[in-house]
Amino acid sequence: MGNNIEPIRKKILKINLLSLAIVLCSFCISLIVGSSTSSLKEIIEAVFFRKNENLFDIIIQIRLPRTLLAFFVGGGLSICGAVFQSLLINPLAEPYVLGISSGSAFGATLALALGFSFFTSQVFALAGALIVMALVFFVGKRYGELEPNALLLGGVMTGAFFSAMILIMMTSATDSFKNAIFWLMGNLSIARYDYLYYLVPIELLSLTFFILNSYKCNLIALGTINAKSLGVDSRKLKNYSYFFASLLTASIVSISGIIGFVGLIIPHMCRWLFGYDNRISFPSSFLLGGAFLMLCDAFSRAIISPAELPVGAVTASLGAPVFIYILRKRLKSSEF
Repeated sequence: MGNNIEPIRKKILKINLLSLAIVLCSFCISLIVGSSTSSLKEIIEAVFFRKNENLFDIIIQIRLPRTLLAFFVGGGLSICGAVFQSLLINPLAEPYVLGISSGSAFGATLALALGFSFFTSQVFALAGALIVMALVFFVGKRYGELEPNALLLGGVMTGAFFSAMILIMMTSATDSFKNAIFWLMGNLSIARYDYLYYLVPIELLSLTFFILNSYKCNLIALGTINAKSLGVDSRKLKNYSYFFASLLTASIVSISGIIGFVGLIIPHMCRWLFGYDNRISFPSSFLLGGAFLMLCDAFSRAIISPAELPVGAVTASLGAPVFIYILRKRLKSSEF
């Protein structure tokens, strides 16, 4: 048995090291790109030797928290997508398909409609996401266990309902809704270290749970009966996985708004490149999802500088064609 495990460990290590190298390159690009692009050498001199105080302030106060937030938002959405696709055995499952984003968006829009501050709207966004999370969870349960089709349909219908409520509120739109619209398209420009203190512990806890249970998720893919015969409590695993993935998604959406396609595209690409073993696809999805969003955010800042595009629009523009390409390839090879 040890001989079988050792090659897997080496493969996991190699892929994670490759993914970390991509993350590091993306991190550097994200720090370099901005309204005033600086070279990596200038940034190093400013940060470590304080040769340029103005550039030091820009990097430490603006670009660094934004880059870190992009990494954790992208990584979180991506691993949540990988988990949902694995447990629901549905390649189209992703964090937003369960209606959590719509609940969060409704909460934020309601807060702005009532005249509350943008910070308060984030609290409402988190509350809305958690309410939808609980609602979809109870709708999707069958005989004490989450049923994939019921969960997906419950999420879609709940999301449609809250999206309709948002449109109704938009009919009486005022200037305060401009912030809501920009937030709904995905926005990282509000990045602060405070958000990282709130998001990172939730993300690390969720990530640890997913990776420790990645092999059990492999067994769930074989079917509930087969998984139980191999000693996996599928009910607990699905319930806890749904809780952690939904809580993480809710936390992300309450900060960054709706950034689509990351949780759909990156897990597909990881499985396409590295195989279907969740012990590999979970950590690689997290790392490459973070790298992908850092690059998308850098692009959103550079394309119409000094203005910027909502990063959600960039991920959708890049993600949709890639997904269609992957879908067509899989259909032709009968792998989908």
